[in-house]
Amino acid sequence: MKKFRLSIIFVLSFALILSACTTPAVETPPEETSEETTLVVWDQFYRDEESKVIETLNAEFETAHPGVKIERETKVLADLQMTVKLALGETDGPDVAQVNQGRSDMGALVEGGLLLPLDDYIATYSWGNVFSSSVASRNSFTPDGKTFGQGSLFGVSPTAEVVGVFYNKGIFQDNGWSVPTTFEDFETLLAEIKGAGITPISFGSLDGWNAIHEFSAIQHLLVSLDYINNLTYGVNNATFDTPENQQAAQILSDWAKAGYFSEGYAGIGYDDSNNLFKSGQGAMTITGSWFAPELMTGTDQEFGFFLLPGFSGKATMAIGGVGVPFAIRKTTEHADLAAEYLNWMISPRAAELWAQAGMVPAMSLPEDSKIETDNLFGETLLAWDTINKNNAVGHYIDWATPTFYDTLVSELQKLLGGITTPADFTAAVEVDYSNYLLEKSQ
Repeated sequence: MKKFRLSIIFVLSFALILSACTTPAVETPPEETSEETTLVVWDQFYRDEESKVIETLNAEFETAHPGVKIERETKVLADLQMTVKLALGETDGPDVAQVNQGRSDMGALVEGGLLLPLDDYIATYSWGNVFSSSVASRNSFTPDGKTFGQGSLFGVSPTAEVVGVFYNKGIFQDNGWSVPTTFEDFETLLAEIKGAGITPISFGSLDGWNAIHEFSAIQHLLVSLDYINNLTYGVNNATFDTPENQQAAQILSDWAKAGYFSEGYAGIGYDDSNNLFKSGQGAMTITGSWFAPELMTGTDQEFGFFLLPGFSGKATMAIGGVGVPFAIRKTTEHADLAAEYLNWMISPRAAELWAQAGMVPAMSLPEDSKIETDNLFGETLLAWDTINKNNAVGHYIDWATPTFYDTLVSELQKLLGGITTPADFTAAVEVDYSNYLLEKSQ
């Protein structure tokens, strides 16, 4: 998520900004308004806890900006992806919208001239002090939308994400299981859980993207960060058809054949698999830290979180980064106000609210923060901090080409269904990747 993501033709002055210590975004005086101004905002924070954060921030923004009304429309990410391109091309489209990172989403919108470059606002709001260059690069494209990770900043992300393993502490305690420290131990645990008549991993592949996370979580333990960066950005002769990717595909296929996933997983959606896990029908689930708020309220189960452990003797890398960023429609009549809104979404106040809701903020918490971290949220925060400090934050690989998401979903369905082999899987995905690189080079 499933899947919450500067000009970076970096001029010297901006490079100096990014080298500075992390400090909160600065607040600027409210835009003067002589009559009511409506700012239309689309977001994908539809779940209860995260939606409350947005509602609070929106209300406080309106209070701080007399005469401004936020007109909010909330969509699930899949719906947002399908509708935002057309909407941003309309004169009455959203002024601000969350736009998924990657070539097929943000890249396509940049190429279509639908998003406003944010370079002019970097110095205004000291965003270079809020986000490192590596984080900012995830929301950056060249003006033609062709080159990912370079060029101009087109969005700012309020939350950070890390994909790992949520587990049911009660089930673990009742059966004497402990959190594994190596991948080999993790696979041994899967077999033990299955042998106890419990679903090892609550999982549904109906929505597609969660299957990408399952594969990528394993893949990231077998490859280097340089490889993931090269693959995602399409540089240094990267290829998908590698022994490591075949091995990851083989492991995923083996898990399906061994019955480690929810029964009937091919017909189960992401939210439904989460509900199964929340109700105790699964010992673990592999997904992103954005799931934590759901597990901290409305259930009598107790949950924990750990990074999928690496193979013996190998470092742990995990899928991670920043959440779906807020971007500005290029033709909006309220560009400065929209930029002020983006800054509001990444303020110290916003960081505090996201943390209170159990979501990892992309910004630093205020020094006087009283956020309780001896809980599930603290475990996700620690996991993010670990991979961030160790420079082990991998990419969502479906960003690699404009069609990579669809290709991965289709081929993973075949792999999980036993229709194709791991070698067939990597070869089929490589066709998409190599064709894109060829097209990109012309």
